[in-house]
Amino acid sequence: MASGGFSKLPNGTVVVALNLPRPAAEGGTVRVLVHAANRARALTRLRNLGLRAVYLRGNAEPPTPDEITAVLHHPDGLLWRTTPDAPGTADQLWRPIRALLRPAVMGY
Repeated sequence: MASGGFSKLPNGTVVVALNLPRPAAEGGTVRVLVHAANRARALTRLRNLGLRAVYLRGNAEPPTPDEITAVLHHPDGLLWRTTPDAPGTADQLWRPIRALLRPAVMGY
């Protein structure tokens, strides 16, 4: 089960933030941000990308104002980065979701 939370914006949309296990072989966790019309649609967007077992129970870790700003300024409305508690990843930038789901390409 993923830990995370959501924030409802003044225009009625929501931003959902989830901590998920990284689908790559190196392990670890990632923080995923989704902007959608409501919580159900946000989770459906992730499920449609192949993250089938994604559920949001409660609101323990809602997105911070900086995370909300990041996802609102991205055209896809789906971002991720490794969780900042991992060593050496405190200053990592947000990336589009397709960079997480595609296999790593050597040489880039």
